[in-house]
Amino acid sequence: MPAKSKAQQKAAGAALSAKRGETPKSKLKGASREMMESMTEKQLEEFAATKTKDKPEHAAR
Repeated sequence: MPAKSKAQQKAAGAALSAKRGETPKSKLKGASREMMESMTEKQLEEFAATKTKDKPEHAAR
């Protein structure tokens, strides 16, 4: 499932980095922390790999 916004894609990238041990988990906040805890590495890769062209900065609620 692709990310719906640039912000979601960035949060997934940060969560993926922490899940792989490249970034300390203590640096994560908000959505990226929740994503890291609740999603698999494969799911995070799919979100983080989403092209950001034509995506809104933030998804409409």
